[in-house]
Amino acid sequence: MNKLTAFFKTLGPGVLFASTAIGVSHLVQSTRAGADYGFALLWAVILANVFKFPFFEYGSRYANATGTSIIEGYKKIGRWMLALYFLITVCSMFFVTAAVGAVTAGFLDNLFGISAAFPGKPLLATTLLFIVCLGILAIGRFAALDLLIKLIGTALLISTLAAFIITLIRGPVPHAPGFTPPPLWDEKSILFIIALMGWMPTAVDLSSWNSLWTLERIKQSGYKPTLRETLVEFNLGYWISAALSICFVTLGAYILYGTGQKMPDNSALFANEVVELYTATMGSWSYFIIATSAFSIMFSTSIGVFDGYARALERTSELLFFSEEKATLMLKDRKVYLFSLFSLAIGAYLIISVFSNKMKALVDLATSISFLIAPVIAVVNFRLVKKHLQPECAPGWALQILSYAGIAFLTGFSILYLIARFIPEWLPF
Repeated sequence: MNKLTAFFKTLGPGVLFASTAIGVSHLVQSTRAGADYGFALLWAVILANVFKFPFFEYGSRYANATGTSIIEGYKKIGRWMLALYFLITVCSMFFVTAAVGAVTAGFLDNLFGISAAFPGKPLLATTLLFIVCLGILAIGRFAALDLLIKLIGTALLISTLAAFIITLIRGPVPHAPGFTPPPLWDEKSILFIIALMGWMPTAVDLSSWNSLWTLERIKQSGYKPTLRETLVEFNLGYWISAALSICFVTLGAYILYGTGQKMPDNSALFANEVVELYTATMGSWSYFIIATSAFSIMFSTSIGVFDGYARALERTSELLFFSEEKATLMLKDRKVYLFSLFSLAIGAYLIISVFSNKMKALVDLATSISFLIAPVIAVVNFRLVKKHLQPECAPGWALQILSYAGIAFLTGFSILYLIARFIPEWLPF
């Protein structure tokens, strides 16, 4: 088999990761960072992508090296770790799915004008979105998801790069008279920095999805890639998503920063504002194309989040509550997957109904929860690949050094967040 054929047989998990990551962290948080702070928070975007990288890579590495997901690895550490991961997943999944669902519903509403056509039904777009997502996953699962993501990801990648290049050529818009940059290290800014980095590129506890998707791709394609092939495919998706986050910061900084214009809190209006960022540079002719691409990438993110959490819950529940023989049988009939899928949808829908038009508050809450969880998952993932893989599959010294630095980074900013949230008078700034 030649290298190109092997690459396409391996291609999938990294692209799926990138498409899932590009959603809220890029379209919402990166755009907000640029619009509110210009390039002052670019360092946070870059450092989050760099320092989180090892812990996502370890999910793919572990799956390829062992033929099992990293969730099985958590059980090797101890049943307590598997129980802790289950608890972390259950405590965060409804908020994460709700945040992604609210943003996606906003782009759906913006594209089709659902609120205008059906006034007085603010959750109609969310209802339609959830029904379609559940239908696709319940019927087609990974095969449909894999193909859909590749097509959608390519469309948004081309659109974003085109808008980014045109924006650079045109340069930033003039600042409004009397504009004053916001303070960078006050309580409000610190809380947003943590929220920004929480899903940049996405939540660290979602690293288990990489291993599950890697195994599913092997099952689907019938090809077992080498460790290098798996890591190359993952790295491609990861660093493309990292580069695009900088593009979105730039769009916000060049087009909105200093103008006095704020990103709205209503999800549909926010979606319209993001689409306007593109059309302001590419021309009004591109509105429908951009609106379709933006909704499509958020739609793929929603499907990816539903699928990832359902798979993680399925495997964790089977390992935690059933014998290995029973778990193997349950894995075939997918009853736990479907139960997890519908439970997740109900919980997320209820949270969206509570937050309603407070989309940014919901997103900041979900991303902050993810950031506080990150140091725990980072330590466990690092320990697994360092102590439980064969030497030829274990990370090299450079990746290990980056892992130690990443753990320190995540822990330090988590402590800073807790101080800013609960005892702001302790802030040294």
